[in-house]
Amino acid sequence: MKPSVKTWDNQVLASINRVLFPIGATLVVFGLFMALPAIVEALAGNGDWKAFAEGASAATIIGATLLFAAHGGENDLSLREGYLLTVAMWIALPLVSALPFWFSIERISFTDAVFEAVSGLTTTGSTVFSGLDTMAPGLLIWRAFLQWLGGIGIIVMAVIVLPFLRVGGMQLYRMESSDRSEKIAPRAYHAMLSILVIYAALTMLCAVLYWFSGMTLFEAAVHAMTTLSTGGFSTSDGSIGHFQSAAIEWEAVVFMVLGSLPFALYVKFIRRGRFSVWSEDSQVSVFISLVVVAVMMSAFWLVSERGIAPLEALRAAAFNVVSVVTTTGFASGDFTTWGAFPIVLFFFLMFVGGCAGSTAGGVKMFRFELLAKEAIRQSQRLISPHAVLQTRLNNHPVDSDVVSSVMVFFFLLIVFLTGATILLGFSGLDFETSISAAVTAISNVGPGLGAMIGPAGNFAALPDVAKWILDVCMIVGRLEYLTVAVVFLPLFWRDFT
Repeated sequence: MKPSVKTWDNQVLASINRVLFPIGATLVVFGLFMALPAIVEALAGNGDWKAFAEGASAATIIGATLLFAAHGGENDLSLREGYLLTVAMWIALPLVSALPFWFSIERISFTDAVFEAVSGLTTTGSTVFSGLDTMAPGLLIWRAFLQWLGGIGIIVMAVIVLPFLRVGGMQLYRMESSDRSEKIAPRAYHAMLSILVIYAALTMLCAVLYWFSGMTLFEAAVHAMTTLSTGGFSTSDGSIGHFQSAAIEWEAVVFMVLGSLPFALYVKFIRRGRFSVWSEDSQVSVFISLVVVAVMMSAFWLVSERGIAPLEALRAAAFNVVSVVTTTGFASGDFTTWGAFPIVLFFFLMFVGGCAGSTAGGVKMFRFELLAKEAIRQSQRLISPHAVLQTRLNNHPVDSDVVSSVMVFFFLLIVFLTGATILLGFSGLDFETSISAAVTAISNVGPGLGAMIGPAGNFAALPDVAKWILDVCMIVGRLEYLTVAVVFLPLFWRDFT
C-alpha cells in the first residue's frame, strides 16, 4: 500500500530537516572560525577585519536560520540522506568561506573568491592570488586554515563517512565500530577525536621545525597547516622556493609524506606501540616504493641530462615528486623546465595521490593495487578457467562489489576528466592547459602544466566559466565521483524516504 501524498510530504520534509540541520550547525561553526583571521587583521591594524566580521555575521545568520527551521526532528541519517548531505555540505561551505575573500580590500570577483575557497577546502592549492608576499595576514591565515579544516574533514570523511556510503571501494577502510547499521553516524567518535589530536600534534611539530629552520612564526604556522593537509597554499608567490632552504624542503618532504599516510594507522600505532602496524596495510609500502622509484628516476635525469650535482638533484627531485604525488602542490622551482621526461612523469603522478584515509587527493594507492591484483586474477582465469580464484588485499578476500565499485570509480574518473577537458576547451583554453587543469583539479593537486597554470603561474587569467568548471571538478574529485554521480540518478529521488 502506497503512502498518502500528505504522509509522503511529511517524510520528505523530515529528510530535508535532517540534511539542513548539520549544514546549519557547520555554518555557525565556520562563522566562529572567522574570528581567528579577524583578530589577526585587527592586531595587524588592517581594515580587512571588517571583511571577516561581515563574513562571520552572514555565515552565523544563515546557519542559525537553517538550525531554527530544521530543529526538532530525528538526527539519524539514512544512506540516501548521507549522500545528499555530503554533496550539499561541499557546496554550502565554499560559498560561505568565500565571503571574506569577496568582502576584502583585495576587491576580487565573487568567481575568484569561490575558486579560492573551493581550492582551499578541497586542499587542491590552485590559486588566483598573486602578490602573496605583501598580502594581508588575515587572508593568508584564512587560506591556510581552510586547507587545514578541509584536511581533517577529508580524513574523517574517508575513514568514517565514505565507507558507509560504499564509495569507490572505501568499504575496505571502514573504522572499527559496534554499529553496523545502515546509518551514517557510527559510534566512531573516539576514533575521530584520536585522529584530530594526531593531526594537530603533527601540525604543531611541523610548525616548530619550520620555525627553527628560518621561517617566521607566522610563516611556519601557515605552511605547517598547508603541509599536513597536503594543500600547498603559501605565504609567498615563490612557495617553499622563496625560503631557499634545503632544511625546509626536506622537512616539507617528510610531513607531506606523513600527511599522505592513513591516519587510522597512526591511531593503531599509538594504541599498540608496534611498528608492525604499518605493514598491515600494503598500500603504504606500495606508496613509499612508488615515491622512491620516481625520486630516483627524476634525480638520475637531472644529473645525466641537466648536469645538476647529485645531492642537489636528489633534493629537487624528492621535493617536487613528493609534492606532486601527495597532491600538495608546493613549488621550489618550475619543474616543467626540466625536460620532456619529468613532465610526462609528473603528469601521471598527478593521478596517483596518497593512501586511503589520508589528506592526499588523487585516485589513492589501494585502488591501483586492487585493480592490478584483479587484472592478475583475470589473467590466471584465462589459463585455468575452472580454478577458484579470489582477489585478496592485506591477506583478506575482497568482495566482488568492492572490486566493481573500484572499476566504476575509474570509469567515472575517465568520464569526468574527458568531459571537463572538453568543456575547458570550449571556454577557450588550449589542449595542454585544458587537460592539465582538469587533471590537477580532479586530483586536487594544485599546479598544472604550461606557462599559464604551471608551477610558476596561477589560475587568475582563466576565464570565469573555466574557473566554475574547475570548482565542480575539485569538489567532484574530492568526493570521489560516485558520491556526486548517485545524486543525479532518477532512482535516487524516487521514493526518497
